[in-house]
Amino acid sequence: MREFDYRRASDVSGAVALLGDDPDARYLAGGTNLVDLMKSGVERPGRLVDVRELPLDRIESAPDGGLRIGATVTNSDLAAHPDVRSRYPMLTQAVLAGASGQLRNMATVGGNLLQRTRCAYFTDTTKPCNRRAPGSGCPARSGEHHNHAILGASETCVAVHPSDMAVALAALDAVVHYETADGQGELPLDQLYLPVADTPHRETALPTGALITGVFLPPVPVAARSRYRKVRERASYAFAIGSVAAALDIRDGAVHDARLAFGAVASRPWRARTAERTLIGAPATAETYAAAAAAELAAARPLPHNGYKVTLMHNLTVAVLSELAEEAAL
Repeated sequence: MREFDYRRASDVSGAVALLGDDPDARYLAGGTNLVDLMKSGVERPGRLVDVRELPLDRIESAPDGGLRIGATVTNSDLAAHPDVRSRYPMLTQAVLAGASGQLRNMATVGGNLLQRTRCAYFTDTTKPCNRRAPGSGCPARSGEHHNHAILGASETCVAVHPSDMAVALAALDAVVHYETADGQGELPLDQLYLPVADTPHRETALPTGALITGVFLPPVPVAARSRYRKVRERASYAFAIGSVAAALDIRDGAVHDARLAFGAVASRPWRARTAERTLIGAPATAETYAAAAAAELAAARPLPHNGYKVTLMHNLTVAVLSELAEEAAL
């Protein structure tokens, strides 16, 4: 780890000014991802701006019935908040599935959203990687890729986004708020992450120097009956090989409303809008759930060793939707 300048910000505008437009500067909150990447030599910031003490650590109800979540709220506090647990249970479940208690106590909402999309080639500086060194190549395409993308990938990168929390937020139509030297701005989470295309090193649409200040969850009545299900290769905390965030509202035997997002299948949380369109208005049956999953996964382009993910995600989607429907019938 090389030497770096360290500054602690006391307010949001001060943090933005300290970072400026320096491409080698980074914001530091919990540091659970950034510090690891610094140790491995992937990230080599010349300056860290510590934002952990900024007054962004509250969860508050909004006048329209939504929820405002500050960027420095810890993952533990987010998962435990009574409004999150009752109104957006898929979010609580996603956060609890994401990491150990020790990491959740340190990790923040803003930092979680800005985790680097990565794989073993990204974190190994002896190997080429287009995310780390643009133009150097993507050895995962012909190498180890059993847990890589099946949707929205490109010739330049097939890594998958690691966040569980972001998958639930994608299904909930979350909006990310940020601040720059030019003022405040916001991005729907659906637009926060850029398509991988041929520039995988550009991961978000945030302006240069932007500091995430919070996340807004709109009122989503269907989310009261929701679930996050994660499949991983071992029972202890590990990255997903596939996950589903789902919410379902059934009325008179038909799907009145549905929200669906997939994790660990693309370079960003994958909002399953094709599946949602298939579900809404259709009979609430296993056949409908299977048709919705098949419609979404028709766009899948698996590599030689990760085709199992298509079947996994199909079955996982049907199982989660069926469980939600059974709960609704009780």
